Amino acid sequence: MNTRLGALQPYPFERLRALTEGIDPAAGCPPIDLSIGEPKHATPACIRDALVRGLDGLSTYPATLGSTALREAIADWLCRRYGLNRLDPQREVLPVNGSREALFAFAQTVIDSGNSSLPPLVVMPDPFYQIYEGAALLAGALPYFVSQTPEQGFACDWLAIAPEIWDRTQLLFVCTPGNPTGRVMTLDEWRLLFALADKHDFVIASDECYSEIWFEQPPLGALEAAQALGRANWRRLVVFSSLSKRSSVPGMRSGFVAGDAEVIAPFLRYRTYHGSAMGLPIQAASVAAWRDETHVIENRALYSAKFDAVLPVLQTCLEVTKPDAGFYLWAGVRGGDDLSFTLELLRQANVRVLPGSLISREYGLGLGRRGSTQAPATSPGSGRIRIALVEPLDRCLEAAHRMAELIGSTA
Repeated sequence: MNTRLGALQPYPFERLRALTEGIDPAAGCPPIDLSIGEPKHATPACIRDALVRGLDGLSTYPATLGSTALREAIADWLCRRYGLNRLDPQREVLPVNGSREALFAFAQTVIDSGNSSLPPLVVMPDPFYQIYEGAALLAGALPYFVSQTPEQGFACDWLAIAPEIWDRTQLLFVCTPGNPTGRVMTLDEWRLLFALADKHDFVIASDECYSEIWFEQPPLGALEAAQALGRANWRRLVVFSSLSKRSSVPGMRSGFVAGDAEVIAPFLRYRTYHGSAMGLPIQAASVAAWRDETHVIENRALYSAKFDAVLPVLQTCLEVTKPDAGFYLWAGVRGGDDLSFTLELLRQANVRVLPGSLISREYGLGLGRRGSTQAPATSPGSGRIRIALVEPLDRCLEAAHRMAELIGSTA
């Protein structure tokens, strides 16, 4: 067996199930699950219809590169959405089976763990999407965590990372809008990261699967930032996105990778051997999704209404503000014990949320966080909960009132 598998930590929802096992919620409270970021809105008709029309494609092996129609639809969407001057659909776009599998597989392509006496590093935000960590470990690298705290507006302090850490870095994962914080990275941050990537020769993987759920203005994208800073060939940069959140089709497993053609080419080779081609019916439905914005606007309005209804209730009892984008609330709990709060919320109100401690690390492997070998007293996720506003508005609002009542009764 691959000994690296032993380094993988249980997935957050596996840990949550173990944590809540045996809890008997109060009678009379129907369950409301806001722990998993799984969109619940109805799948748009245009996507359903295209999927049905494409069913004849089940009789054909699909190409890993995807159809010309799909690559062009993705490239056209990126150019419209981010004002890009050009994007080559043949060399700079690659359809993938959802961003999750692509993020994991990408590290296996990029990381070279055999040319140094010290294992390479993969830098990532903390709290974080656990796929980043697992991808690094299975590729033979060590994760290096960069804290996101409310004191710094949930921004990563990239300048606090020592040059010798960047020298060992082969891959940087960023998530913008962030999961779980909802924060959008700025142009100045991108300017710094591009300069660091050029100086220390690492690849940037920008996870942007929440980019289309926003409230005030469309989030800045990595390709958009690169173009604004004169990096039109996207060197050392790849962007990952998905239809799951944008179009409420998590079961389709459809997304893309776009950016540096010199990085995408070996990734395509890897995926060809790995057997990662997207089925033709899914490709047909994906073309319809990327070509249509009406359903995206409607989807965004549904989330906006939920935030407007829920926030006034939760702000009376939790430390919480509206994010830049995404469908999560990253809320601080009174007393700072996210695990105990989660258990009591389930026990007394039958509402399930995700404790921040489960998507954060108290310490890293190897060099850990910012080069320190000492574990901090708490992780950046400790004392906070992630609330996914994925249920219908009435259920989200009911969950908010139950939280407020619980906190009020224990104050």
